[in-house]
Amino acid sequence: MIKSLQDCTVLHNGVHMPRFGLGVWRVEEGQEVRDAVKAAIKAGYRSIDTAAGYGNEEGVGQAIKESGISREELFITTKVKNGDQGYESTLEAFETSMKKLDLEYLDLYLVHWPVKGKYKETWKAFEKLYKEGRIRSIGVSNFQIHHLEDLMADAEIKPLVNQVEFHPRLTQIELRDYCRKNQIQLEAWSPLMQGELLNHPTLKEIGDQYNKTAAQVILRWDLQNEVVTIPKSVKEHRIIENANIFDFELTQDEIEKINSLNENRRIGPDPDNFNF
Repeated sequence: MIKSLQDCTVLHNGVHMPRFGLGVWRVEEGQEVRDAVKAAIKAGYRSIDTAAGYGNEEGVGQAIKESGISREELFITTKVKNGDQGYESTLEAFETSMKKLDLEYLDLYLVHWPVKGKYKETWKAFEKLYKEGRIRSIGVSNFQIHHLEDLMADAEIKPLVNQVEFHPRLTQIELRDYCRKNQIQLEAWSPLMQGELLNHPTLKEIGDQYNKTAAQVILRWDLQNEVVTIPKSVKEHRIIENANIFDFELTQDEIEKINSLNENRRIGPDPDNFNF
């Protein structure tokens, strides 16, 4: 059983990645993101996920500095923007992100979306940075099985992580099985479906059994499915509440009930039909 907020999964290169973290998509640069990140770290979170495209890397970097927690204890992720993909432009974008975050190294760098005709060159830049020790692990985001197969056909290093939209309405079972088989850690963005599932009767009913909210049930379901999860919140009480999921365990029956809510429904763009 996953017992604490600091519990990690071990990536295929031996790097330990926390199973639970804070996502900061749509969190405002400046005070809002600084407060959210500091509240999360204070509550015991050790993983923070941002992206160049979120426009808040600077605030994340400041919060890390002000948190009082040593850099080695934290796991920091950012992503390369679609417009910066390509070999040279990715190398430049990485330096810009590092300057904004004010970090010496990165724990995880992700290709944000599978931009056609670009992501292989982007990956070559990732491999270079990884070999130079600037990044501890490299991965992708929003990649479907065919994107992963295409990328790995020419890659020296296979992705360690694939961060995708994942929640009870989009359970991505084939992709999950594929990633597991290939030792690629799946990670969920928008695990709470932007709040859409928080009043779902099935989830509330399961939560009542454990005196937990629907959000806590979903996040526990992520972990028991071996999916890393990074719920976003800017409210300190919600950041603490989201992480209060280590004192109960869903039964197999309850997991299957939640799995059955799947409708293959996205709230974000479809990686195959997205105007990059």
